[in-house]
Amino acid sequence: MINRVVIVGGGTAGWMTASYFKAAFGDRIDITLVESGHLGTVGVGEATFSDIRHFFEFLGLKEKDWMPACNATYKLAVRFENWREQGHYFYHPFEQMRSVNGFPLTDWWLQEGPTSRFDKDCFVMPSVIDAGLSPRQLDGTLIDQPFVEGADEMQGLTMSEHQGKTQFPYAYHFEAALLAKYLTTYSVERGVKHIIDDVESVDLDSRGWITGVRTGEHGDISGDLYIDCTGFRGVLLNKALEEPFISYQDTLPNDSAVALQVPMDMEKRGIRPCTTATAQDAGWIWTIPLMGRVGTGYVYAKDYISPEEAERTLREFVGPAAADAEANHIKMRIGRSRNSWVKNCVGIGLTSGFVEPLESTGIFFIHHAIEQLAKNFPDDNWNETHRDRYNDAIAHVMDGVREFLVLHYVGAKRNDTQYWRDAKTRKMPDGLAERIEKWKTQLPDSETVFPYYHGLPPYSWGCILLGTGGIEVKPSPALRISDSSAAQREFEAIREKTEHLTRTLPKAYDYFSQLS
Repeated sequence: MINRVVIVGGGTAGWMTASYFKAAFGDRIDITLVESGHLGTVGVGEATFSDIRHFFEFLGLKEKDWMPACNATYKLAVRFENWREQGHYFYHPFEQMRSVNGFPLTDWWLQEGPTSRFDKDCFVMPSVIDAGLSPRQLDGTLIDQPFVEGADEMQGLTMSEHQGKTQFPYAYHFEAALLAKYLTTYSVERGVKHIIDDVESVDLDSRGWITGVRTGEHGDISGDLYIDCTGFRGVLLNKALEEPFISYQDTLPNDSAVALQVPMDMEKRGIRPCTTATAQDAGWIWTIPLMGRVGTGYVYAKDYISPEEAERTLREFVGPAAADAEANHIKMRIGRSRNSWVKNCVGIGLTSGFVEPLESTGIFFIHHAIEQLAKNFPDDNWNETHRDRYNDAIAHVMDGVREFLVLHYVGAKRNDTQYWRDAKTRKMPDGLAERIEKWKTQLPDSETVFPYYHGLPPYSWGCILLGTGGIEVKPSPALRISDSSAAQREFEAIREKTEHLTRTLPKAYDYFSQLS
């Protein structure tokens, strides 16, 4: 029986894994987590997919339990600024795409939309975000009743069990270090053994399987299954087991970032409940609003700009508030390990793989990997079928997200610097060019997007095509001879609902200030 799990590395990946496995398996497995006392984490303020709520539900945690402890706020969308041209912005929201007579509303918008803004015509969230509002009333009532928190059928389900259900209207921003600290307490209280020490070596048997990790002060620590959460270093998976790393740099050139944590008076500033990605000359800047500060960083390609120039650009972008903020320069390893499960070792988090944080996929990758490992947990026979299913799922989800991110750059109309001009001619992942040709005549649907599960519904691809503006798309020819009256009524219903919500919802800061 495989019941001794050793997790090497803490941070978000390590402690999410430990806490989830304790919630899933209880005392039937023994978990030891070893983390260094002096290595910092990459996380500087995280944004997520809306699926992350299932992680907290699975742990039995409500928002009031963990959000105040992590300076957390809501994320209703990603706001893209200057990707089409200077001064232009659009939203990729967490909101179910409406359809009329079998066609997505965005198709009808292309045919005869009310205004030039597809996002505000087809969704209500963009206007809610622009007004800085919360998707919940002060009493906790959610924006749409079908999503009432606490419904019995929603409790204790995993992310995969929720796939295909109606899109939940928000995700979260939180401070990564504080979430790791919160989950440390949660896990240790439930029996996870926590060891603060440095792993000095990894012991292998004659087959090349891990038999233990040797620490500086606690000696040898052994288990049955080893989970590598050591980040870009890949101490177990990539170094000890020598599993190759597949780079995505040929299609995603950004390889560096500089980040700042900027204290701000959020009551005075207000909270825009979204992640903002602002295009720059050689990359883009993220802005993540938290309670008490803003997390921000410049993701760039070092072939186009130096670290010093990137930091100077970021500080100028933030303004005087950034004067005393310490810069954290990060070298990103973009791509994935060829296999994330090798022998008796599984890499989760940055060890498994990473793409730039343009669509906030880092935490999603962790959550997805944990669930897949729980579903395919090995037995004494170490059946290769479980390992192969796991590796396929991880590879598919990362390759799919890679393709989605490349679309942002290929589709960006902006071409005012060499960086953006090169983005139009750079190599694309296999299959994307063919898919783009199909989308020029009809917006993406379930039959024409990346064919394996990757966490992104077809409407997400359509939002990027419509928003970035560099690829001409057309409505379905069938709409030219279809009655559009039902679509016009839907556009009007969205306008009316938007007006009602912007009149009645509270400010996001007001909601979070009373949550604690």
